[in-house]
Amino acid sequence: MRQPGAILLVSCYELGHQPIGIALPMGFLEQAGYAPASLDIAVEKVDLERITHARFVGISVPMHTALRLGVRVAELVRETNPSSHVCFYGLYASLNAEYLLNYVADSVIGGEYEAPLVQLIEALEQGDSLANVEGVSHRGKIIGPHLTRLPFAVPSRTGLPALERYAHLERAGAQHVVGYVEASRGCLHLCLHCPIVPVYEGRFFIVPAEVILEDIRRQVMAGATHITFGDPDFLNGPGHSLSIVRAMHAEFPHVTFDFTAKIEHILKHRLIFPELGSLGCLFVISAVESFSDLVLAKLEKGHTRADVFAALEIVRQAGITLRASLVPFTPWATFDDYLELFDIVESNDLIDATDAVQYTIRLLIPPGSALLARSDIHRFLGPLDQAGFQYRWTHPDPRMDKLHQEVSAVVEAAARTSEDPVTTFDRLRAMAYRFADRQPPAPTAARTQSFDRRRPPRLTEPWFCCAEPTESQLHPLHTKGYGEV
Repeated sequence: MRQPGAILLVSCYELGHQPIGIALPMGFLEQAGYAPASLDIAVEKVDLERITHARFVGISVPMHTALRLGVRVAELVRETNPSSHVCFYGLYASLNAEYLLNYVADSVIGGEYEAPLVQLIEALEQGDSLANVEGVSHRGKIIGPHLTRLPFAVPSRTGLPALERYAHLERAGAQHVVGYVEASRGCLHLCLHCPIVPVYEGRFFIVPAEVILEDIRRQVMAGATHITFGDPDFLNGPGHSLSIVRAMHAEFPHVTFDFTAKIEHILKHRLIFPELGSLGCLFVISAVESFSDLVLAKLEKGHTRADVFAALEIVRQAGITLRASLVPFTPWATFDDYLELFDIVESNDLIDATDAVQYTIRLLIPPGSALLARSDIHRFLGPLDQAGFQYRWTHPDPRMDKLHQEVSAVVEAAARTSEDPVTTFDRLRAMAYRFADRQPPAPTAARTQSFDRRRPPRLTEPWFCCAEPTESQLHPLHTKGYGEV
């Protein structure tokens, strides 16, 4: 196990970022004396040589798309190197542990997975039983997520593809190299549709500031001029987060950043936003999800429609862009809700701040979702699609399901061609109005003067963690020297 390449860590998709899901465990493993290899199939062809040399293959599955792709990787590992141990780890691993262990995995780790991962490999190396390895599910024994505070190692990015191969910051017509860190994991909040909730159950874990700052330092040396803080909510621990961005700005005053935060946290911590703007924050991603108070209540989001507009004003006053994430297709959303969404986006000058995929997001209900126990979702549910890792559901208005299919196809095509957001917005709104047998408003493009238009900063990866994977993402795996498999 200690030979270079005997351990292979695989990342499948991390929203266009260099994967922290293999950089962090690589840091832990190297600290323990191992020499893991890595593979990121989001930007690399599958290297069958690396797979056949590995005695242990760990597959990182922090989100739905990564899990769907990860199963394909595991199937390939089983075909080409059947004696290797296959472990799935990350947020979506524990949610689907039973299926993975029955179908393709030898072990599964959820929650704070790095220390159990090292202990698992040590047990395999020594020929010990896995029954005594804390935090690890295996055939015959399924346990919950590992929720113990870890002594964090600095992520190891040696051997990962260069940052230039990942999503860039697009700002004022230029593109900039982006680094990625997480200052905390888990979340204090219990939004019913969030996959973090059944795993972390309202807990969050801070990553030490010195670990984060050293990781930032190394990524800046590798060319990054912008840092994404990928915490589920950067303001779960506002003092911790502020101390990090203050230190980062003091050392690298030219480096900008973005982060994710709940609407209610923007309201609660409104006084710190002017400082965040002065420290280099360009935009904040917030899970707005809907402008319907009914839908927000069903999801137990903790904010109202009016709160969203208040948060928008707070962020804008600080010179920061708000980029909303949306879930417009839920069983409780109406056709009128969807049509109104376009009016709200246009009237609040959010077209360029809203990635087109946000108009297509359909509620995902994974196994173990808190929605299953605390909402009236069951009347809309079909059976569990285990291979798809979600419960299928049907909207009470059949037009909404048909509309979702149509707008998803438009947005996927627009993403392939990097279509102008205003053009995509007009096409989607016109389509929605046609479905409702109504006359669409005049196209926005015809009323927008190009010389007045300043597009806000954004990352060039247009997709989103809660979106269904696209056809192109689920194409056959491209291998190095062996074509498609």
